[in-house]
Amino acid sequence: MSVIYVGVGEFAISNRPGEVVKTLGLGSCVAVIAQTPDARLVGLLHVALPESGINRRLAEERPGMFADTGIPQLLQEMRKRGWNSGPLQIKLAGGATIMDPNNTFNIGKRNLLAIRKVLWAFRLGAIAEDVGESISRTVWVNVGSGQVIVSSPGRGEWEL
Repeated sequence: MSVIYVGVGEFAISNRPGEVVKTLGLGSCVAVIAQTPDARLVGLLHVALPESGINRRLAEERPGMFADTGIPQLLQEMRKRGWNSGPLQIKLAGGATIMDPNNTFNIGKRNLLAIRKVLWAFRLGAIAEDVGESISRTVWVNVGSGQVIVSSPGRGEWEL
């Protein structure tokens, strides 16, 4: 079984059964998992920030950094790989409050709000979420089975 690692501001798409798409270290960042109902096509995006307006140059270089540029790019690339704009199952993980004890910046919450707004514009919504709190998460998706696993240090793993 091969593993595709998705870094901050990156995304990956796979249609290879048995392959795993994985992202590590989700604090305030959010993993957006999009898969066809039969799980034959899976996309995972690691969003770091809500809106690209804060750094247009970075948004052009790495659109996956931002919810408002990363999600459209993910969906566009999934279309190129065979998704025909039919139903997609969306799952979200992350959006924690980490290294911001007074919630001064609320990056996790702001990421989640921006992601939901962009998904809504595409008439999509999450069917499952593991978000918030103050924990770090790792997420992986098994292509073909569609199983999404979340893990966190000291808490073990669970299915989303």
